[in-house]
Amino acid sequence: MPPQENTKSKVLVVEDEPDAIELISFNLKNAGFEVTTATDGQEALETARKIEPDIILLDLMLPEVDGLEVCKILRRNAKTADIPIVMLTAKAAEIDRVLGLELGADDYITKPFSPREVVLRLKNVLGRRQPAPANQDELRVEGIVINIPRHEVSVDGEVIELTATEFRLLTLLMERRGRVQSREKLLQDVWGYESNVDTRTVDTHMRRLRDKLKGASKYLDTVRGVGYRFRER
Repeated sequence: MPPQENTKSKVLVVEDEPDAIELISFNLKNAGFEVTTATDGQEALETARKIEPDIILLDLMLPEVDGLEVCKILRRNAKTADIPIVMLTAKAAEIDRVLGLELGADDYITKPFSPREVVLRLKNVLGRRQPAPANQDELRVEGIVINIPRHEVSVDGEVIELTATEFRLLTLLMERRGRVQSREKLLQDVWGYESNVDTRTVDTHMRRLRDKLKGASKYLDTVRGVGYRFRER
C-alpha cells in the first residue's frame, strides 16, 4: 500500500558502490525519504522482506545475487510482489533494462545519473500508487473490472496481480477507450515523463500487461507507428 500522508516514504537502496550509496542516500534523505541500504542481492532480499519498503532502488550489477534475479524473486513473493522497483543500469546494457522491465520493474535509471533525477523518478513511481483520477469507483468492460479505490483488477472474477504502473496504464486506457494514445502521451500521463525517455518502455509494459490479462488482452490494440488503444467492445 502507498505510504500514509505525513509519513516518510521508505526506500531501500540496493547498491554495492560506497560512493554511490552515500550520494544517493544523502539526496533521498534531504528529499524527505527514510533510507535503508543493502550492498548485495541476498541482503536486499532479506531487508525487503523485513522492512517492506514503499519503493526499492535496485542496481543490476550486484554481488551474490544480481539485480535481475532479485527482481524476479521479489515479484514471486506475496509479501514483496507489489513493492515498486526502479532499476539502476549501465547505459549500454539495453537488454538488461528490457529484461528488468519484463520481470516486473516499474522504471529504470541509466548511469551516470544525477541525484535530482533519482529523487524525481522515485517520486513519480510512488505517485502511480495513487489511483488515477476517475469519475467513478469502478471501470468495467465485459469481463474486465477495475476497482479504483481498492487498486484491484479482475478478469472474469479472477483478481490479476498488476504493478502500480501496469494498473495506472490499464486504467488510463480504459478511461479513454476507443481513443488512440500515442507512446509519448502515455509516457507523459502514466510515467510523468517527457518524450525524451525511451518509448520502448511503454512497449515493454504493454507486453507484460497483455501477458497478465491473457484472453482479455484482445481489447488492447496496437496502432502501428502511433501507440495503443483500448477497444470499446
